[in-house]
Amino acid sequence: MPNRHLTVVVTRRLPEVVETRMRELFDARLSDDDTPMSRDALTAALADADVLVPSLTDRIDAGLLAQAGPRLKLIANYGAGVDHIDVATARARGIQVSNTPGVMTDDTADMVMALILAVTRRLPEGMAQMQTGDWPGWSPTAFLGSRLGGKRLGILGMGRIGQAVARRAAAFGCQVHYHNRRRLRPDVEQALEATWWESLDQMVARVDILSVNCPHTPGTFHLMNARRLALMKKTAVVVNTSRGEVIDENALTRMLRAGDLAGAGLDVYERGREVNPRLRALPNVVLLPHMGSATVEGRIEMGEKVIINIKTFADGHRPPDLIVPAML
Repeated sequence: MPNRHLTVVVTRRLPEVVETRMRELFDARLSDDDTPMSRDALTAALADADVLVPSLTDRIDAGLLAQAGPRLKLIANYGAGVDHIDVATARARGIQVSNTPGVMTDDTADMVMALILAVTRRLPEGMAQMQTGDWPGWSPTAFLGSRLGGKRLGILGMGRIGQAVARRAAAFGCQVHYHNRRRLRPDVEQALEATWWESLDQMVARVDILSVNCPHTPGTFHLMNARRLALMKKTAVVVNTSRGEVIDENALTRMLRAGDLAGAGLDVYERGREVNPRLRALPNVVLLPHMGSATVEGRIEMGEKVIINIKTFADGHRPPDLIVPAML
């Protein structure tokens, strides 16, 4: 199938340089605006496309895939996470699925540290006072936070991003602890100066800061549930830049309101855009609009990976970032 005849439907606006390159290589049908496609529009796209380029706002479920046309052979996801795509059904229908792993590692790890600092040093509270013009001047006891040096950081999920967080946290003088499905190799563990905990319960009970960096799977849904959150110190802080479903958001909100946790920094939410309104009112909570990987460099690199996956597929080869069942 010659590349120039390959119909590629992109569901969201991408960086201009990425869209330009797609137009050069394929019959690219790009989005006119940056709003998520409706289900009807997705259905139409699946019927006409050789390749669909969705993002995390597009729910590609079994019902939608059942309406896919015979031409659709690749879903080249713009992003690393694929929990919004029914990969098993896609594969059963002969549709390959690829993603863009590794691109957002450093950007997301930077955001983890930004959230940790924002919560522990009470940055939003200070900014709010300055913006309202109510600052009375410096005081020895105003906006007292806590230093990172010497704190125990627990990392839940020690993949690429978790390890990048560990390296950054060590530079701040944190003691790094982690829980992962598989223990790291001894040389990696030693290089990161990280302590492995087989028991998540035991780790969360001892850390001062918990960073959630694991994917959302059936096994990680509400991994941080009410019981496990209750094991944490009252002075502890929770940061999540991974997937909102990993934390029971209602339980987290109750504990923050009751003073059973010191604070939280969240970039993802259990119900997507529907953020618990009680979280918004808490001064010890920093909420971001899923911007952990939002850098110009990262978004362009994601687009380049998508293009490579599509072009490799079009040339008759296996996309380099193909999702296989063992990866899920």
